[in-house]
Amino acid sequence: MAPGLPTAMDRPHFIGIGGAGMSGIAKILAQRGANVAGSDAKDSPTADALRAFGATVHIGHAAEHLADDASCVVVSSAIREDNPELVRAAELGIPVVHRSDALAALMDGLRPIAVAGTHGKTTTTSMLAVSLTELGREPSYAIGGDLDAPGSNALHGEGEIFVAEADESDRSFHKYAPEVAIILNVELDHHANYASMEEIHESFETFVGRIVPGGTLVISADQEGARELTRRLDGSVRTVTYGEAADADVRVLSVVPQGLKSEVTVEFDGGPLTFTVSVPGRHYAHNAVAALAAGVALGIPAAELAPALAAYTGVKRRLQLKGEAAGVQVVDSYAHHPTEMTADLEAMRAAAGDARILVVFQPHLFSRTRELGTEMGQSLSLADASVVLDIYPAREDPIPGVTSELIIEAARAAGADVTAVHDKAEIPEVVAGMAKPGDLVLTMGAGDVTDLGPRILDRLSK
Repeated sequence: MAPGLPTAMDRPHFIGIGGAGMSGIAKILAQRGANVAGSDAKDSPTADALRAFGATVHIGHAAEHLADDASCVVVSSAIREDNPELVRAAELGIPVVHRSDALAALMDGLRPIAVAGTHGKTTTTSMLAVSLTELGREPSYAIGGDLDAPGSNALHGEGEIFVAEADESDRSFHKYAPEVAIILNVELDHHANYASMEEIHESFETFVGRIVPGGTLVISADQEGARELTRRLDGSVRTVTYGEAADADVRVLSVVPQGLKSEVTVEFDGGPLTFTVSVPGRHYAHNAVAALAAGVALGIPAAELAPALAAYTGVKRRLQLKGEAAGVQVVDSYAHHPTEMTADLEAMRAAAGDARILVVFQPHLFSRTRELGTEMGQSLSLADASVVLDIYPAREDPIPGVTSELIIEAARAAGADVTAVHDKAEIPEVVAGMAKPGDLVLTMGAGDVTDLGPRILDRLSK
């Protein structure tokens, strides 16, 4: 067994190995010497990337895919109890390990930075991974999205720092024991698991309680949910706040747009510090400041880390430019919560100038649409025109009466120009009929709407 390989994880089998979180853990285990296997519903570039690291990836779920000598079966909260490989694991007596427990085991003996919050986790985790790598720190990292190529969401590094995205959706972030924790924001989401803001705050308090003695919490001074959490903690942990608020420990003095970049100036240790963020939008600038504060809390000089943050140029699905055809740019956005949608639309408005912004939006989850459909529709009023698809169900079953029409009605009430399209295959033709040279098309959502970018570009080119 390779050094650093957790006990009983030398022959893991992953159910849903192609998922963003699962594939990252599988990749790190493979790099540490484990004999990794797993299955996924469909083949993908991520599966190919895992195979390149020596992993065995089966397509489809079947009991025979699980080897009798597997040391454990790794699952996420999305795996149903009747999955044939999970049923087979029970028959064979093979231990079942949740994804979060596997990730927590990978952090043992290292200096973890855990990035939490309702929005911005993937970006902030990526900023830290890229900038620390730029500085030669050789971090390990596990991110909820690919940096620049399929399978680039995770790496086993030789350094002492481990940067990880900490997911609150199923309370799995309670498993981690970080030296530094980042909380970007605290909002009500994941309605299937949380019934109220009180439950959300209690969950984040539990996460903060997992910070190791002598560790640090880096938290927003601007977002009200985060400020409320700070009040509840009442000094129980060393806390560094960041943001534009006058009482922020690391205060953002200015964010100046420069095309698809921003120049950010913060007040740090009594003096100004200016650096470049190579992606557009005020919210991304704030993510970079959170990353800066976390790195400094770990002992990295701000004067070194700040310029290294410019090396981050984006992550797939986070305002990622997919291409241009017929004078129309197509950008992909993972935004699926109203706050994220508004932030990305405002960022694109600032970067696009007078260009028209056309949105192709796919709602994600019936429960989220039921609770936040009105706010989603209001966010779409920031676009010049929008196309709204049917709800992407992901792990959920339909909820009677909950459809995309809730969003469309709210958008039209807010003055938005919205068209409903039920067949995803029709989208390239619809967009081609709407778009004009100089326009910017934004595919938006956490489901398979991301697949439409290349198809839209292909149709525009014709």
